[in-house]
Amino acid sequence: MHGLINKSLQWFLSDSFGAGLWHEIARHSGVAHSLGADGFETMRLYDDALTEAVLAAAASLLRRPRDSLLEDFGTYLVSNERMEPLRRLLRFGGVSFTDFLYSLDDLRGRSRLALPELALPDLVIDEEGAGRFTLTCHGCAPGFGHVLVGILRALADDYGALAVLEHHGSAGATGEEQIRIEVHDPAFHAGRRFDLAVEQPG
Repeated sequence: MHGLINKSLQWFLSDSFGAGLWHEIARHSGVAHSLGADGFETMRLYDDALTEAVLAAAASLLRRPRDSLLEDFGTYLVSNERMEPLRRLLRFGGVSFTDFLYSLDDLRGRSRLALPELALPDLVIDEEGAGRFTLTCHGCAPGFGHVLVGILRALADDYGALAVLEHHGSAGATGEEQIRIEVHDPAFHAGRRFDLAVEQPG
């Protein structure tokens, strides 16, 4: 697993539940001895087992279902100020939430331009009817679909869209997960401000 993902998970747990709990999770999962004082390093590659151990320990200590925790992690990746570069990368996908959904097929390529070592799974979006979509994640790590649900819910709010999302589990093949999306109103309320140009400090 790329260190940036692991570090983001560490930030999520620390920012949401406190630095003390993060250290307890690191100890409980057995990863503390593999990390430095600052935890995961963003540009290193780690064994997937370390990520799974952290998730299992977090779910156990927080007494939260793993899937629910992953959805909250996805929401954090878009809504927290610390993750603004990721929000900007995603928002470049279109001027509306529906436009963004159509751009998901290209997200893997866009992410490689920003970080070539980050291997995202293939995302395929299919339009089932007016405002109804199925998103299939091919070759994703177990539970990644729940992270996507959190990301998409936060982005729908970011764009100001009224949308309903539901994780539909495996599509029948190993490493595939599906999400059903219904966009009821792409301009339901005023979204968060987004400018193409990054504001420079005055």
